[in-house]
Amino acid sequence: MMIHPLIDNDADLAALCARLATHDFVAVDTEFMRESTYWPELCLLQIASVDEAAAIDPMIGLDMTPLLELLVNNRDVLKVFHAGGQDLEIIHNMTGKVPIPLFDTQIAAMALGHGEQIGYSNLVESMLGHSLDKGARFTDWSRRPLDKRQIDYAIADVTHLATIFPRMVDKLKRNGRGAWLDEEMERLADPSSFDFPPEDAWKRLKLPGRNAQVLGRLRAIAAWRETEARGKNLPRGRIIKDDTLGELASHAPKTQEDLGKVRGLSAGWRNNDIGARLMMAIGNARPIEPDEMPTREPNRPGLTKDAALVSDLLKLLLKIRSKETGVAAKLIARSDELEALAAGVRKELHILSGWRFEEFGRDALDLVEGRLAFATENGKLKMTRTIMDVVEA
Repeated sequence: MMIHPLIDNDADLAALCARLATHDFVAVDTEFMRESTYWPELCLLQIASVDEAAAIDPMIGLDMTPLLELLVNNRDVLKVFHAGGQDLEIIHNMTGKVPIPLFDTQIAAMALGHGEQIGYSNLVESMLGHSLDKGARFTDWSRRPLDKRQIDYAIADVTHLATIFPRMVDKLKRNGRGAWLDEEMERLADPSSFDFPPEDAWKRLKLPGRNAQVLGRLRAIAAWRETEARGKNLPRGRIIKDDTLGELASHAPKTQEDLGKVRGLSAGWRNNDIGARLMMAIGNARPIEPDEMPTREPNRPGLTKDAALVSDLLKLLLKIRSKETGVAAKLIARSDELEALAAGVRKELHILSGWRFEEFGRDALDLVEGRLAFATENGKLKMTRTIMDVVEA
């Protein structure tokens, strides 16, 4: 594979993208910084085909149009990432689109017996048999100039990825699990995953109880913080910490002067502009409506104590099936689906259709409905069909 030096001019970038566009797939990775910003700052983008690899510097005024065109508009080239959520977020922020079609090797690894959320270094070691140099892992990617070790480290990520991907596809084809991943990749490529409305920010926080008025204030304050953080391009915590949000929602200040008494806020909030905007958000808050109230966790509606026990049995069954098939439990079923099945839900559950039904859902349904039971034999746990099931057969 040809390794190019750092791409730092428009002509070389355009020529590289034209060549990459002739391949079936490209491996993509990014280096970014976001410790002091709300939006991740793209510092370097690495890309490779089976023939060549390069790092591209977006911080020097390059015309990124050919690269973005390849990533988000060229549907003939598959884009391969590893744990690509933040990479996709960066590209979505730049274009409003997500690279398609795409493939995530971390998700694929779950179907190939590598466990849940395997790190890239571990995947490389497992599939290629050698360790990565992690010396530049915590470098400041925004500082210029980048040295050769940094660039080599960054490019190595995509060169290994371009080698690993065909091997993973071959394994998926041999064990018939390739189609299993289609739904997961479609979900990953859904642009709505990156369109996060400020009014939903409260749902990501630890809720201070279930009082409708308090939650209404929390929703208003969290939305206000999200807007402030985006506008200033600062991390949310630089505006107000999460625990301070909860305190403000639970014990709302009556005047802006009272903000100076709130733990986590400086005295300046009593008379500055940001304090005034915060008080306006609190004043405009409305209570959460009953249909907006979040469901209690871990229970779902209708999940009785007995159903909760059944849910625990389903989780045990999932653990057994995961071990038997070598497929990560997280890929097979989510906890909320197991709880829904235990509570009597039978419609619109992923585990009751497609490959998930064949690998797990059929037995899960039989367990819930009394046709399957746990037993021990010689000290080992196993599944047995009930007599009722035999009679019915």
